[in-house]
Amino acid sequence: MSKVLGIIAEYNPFHNGHLYHLENSKKLTNCDYSIAIISGNFTERGSTSIVDKWEKAKMALSSGIDLVIELPTLYSISSAENFADGAIKILNSLGIVDYLSFGSETNDINILDDIANILYSEPIKYKTILSNELKKGLPFPKARENAILIYLNDIKYSNVLSSPNNILGIEYLKSLKKYKSSIKPICIARYKSDYNSKDFSDNISSATAIRDLLINENYDKINDLVPYNTYSILIDNIKNNRIVSDLNIFKNEIIYTLRKMTIEEISNIPDVSEGLEFVIKNAVDSSNSFPEILNMIKSKRYTQTRIQRILLYALLGITKNDMEISKNIIPYVRVLGFNENGQYLVSEIAKKNPNLQIITSVKKFVDTNKDENLNLVLNKDIFATNVYTIGFGHNSVSNLDFKNGIIKFGF
Repeated sequence: MSKVLGIIAEYNPFHNGHLYHLENSKKLTNCDYSIAIISGNFTERGSTSIVDKWEKAKMALSSGIDLVIELPTLYSISSAENFADGAIKILNSLGIVDYLSFGSETNDINILDDIANILYSEPIKYKTILSNELKKGLPFPKARENAILIYLNDIKYSNVLSSPNNILGIEYLKSLKKYKSSIKPICIARYKSDYNSKDFSDNISSATAIRDLLINENYDKINDLVPYNTYSILIDNIKNNRIVSDLNIFKNEIIYTLRKMTIEEISNIPDVSEGLEFVIKNAVDSSNSFPEILNMIKSKRYTQTRIQRILLYALLGITKNDMEISKNIIPYVRVLGFNENGQYLVSEIAKKNPNLQIITSVKKFVDTNKDENLNLVLNKDIFATNVYTIGFGHNSVSNLDFKNGIIKFGF
């Protein structure tokens, strides 16, 4: 019987470390097919994708992924918990996925699973410790890390929750438990380069380092760090001025939006609480410098990543109610691209799940879908793309979600 591998990623951009993960995942699972759920034009850390979602789909397909599905914007720019939850809901809804493979800084999945069990069941003792840590004024991620270490009281769990891929992996495991999924998780340790490191080791680096090289126009070095097809796609996008380097590209739009908003409207942005709306309003009313605004808002309790997410939510018009809707629905399956194997998978998914909302044509879905919540989620995706293309050097056209078809690789 055929085996299907699932991967959740940003591929921002797809690099040799991703290729290492994909190839080793295929070997470990002996899978016949692979599916990637990827974030779209904006990312979980509250920033931009270096190239648009169709270009990322091309990178993935040319490197061995069979089917690429978009993680809707409301999940892809959310916290690790909602990012993971949205992606797992999609993978689980497909009904054909046997394995989930993710990269992690810790190679022992049992350690990650122990922590996931606590976060899923939330024992009273753990919740009490967490409450005490939060009362110290710590950011939630640090308070949670401390609470886990105190609760488990074992040195082997030290530093596990301080690593981004471990955190996401734990959230994947937690969501698999939540939905009682039959998908079997495996993890593969990151190879040579840390998540945010700007260092290189032979032909391996982080996506952060590659984006930094792109911004500084050090293109020759990038050639050593990514598969040939990724390099070709990146160079093509550079030539066409379609690289969107970071959120600073939209600083004027963000400042304009927040200056226009009332205090009450800002308080309705996800992750805004405890009077942060007043700090944000004061910052955008006082400066036109994006780094300065971030520094004015940032505090011991609010990390830069969280602040960037809040600014991105404002830019995209996302409210707390929108985010709550995303948490309480099963998302649609938006197909970005496939090869012949992937096309077969789409037909199998449709046969197995006749009620699953599979989007192969945005226009057709918009014209026929009656589910208001799914329409809201898709409209956020469409608007996110329209905002994203403002960052292009030229040809900043809108409505690419209607104009761009499915990427068909190898046809």
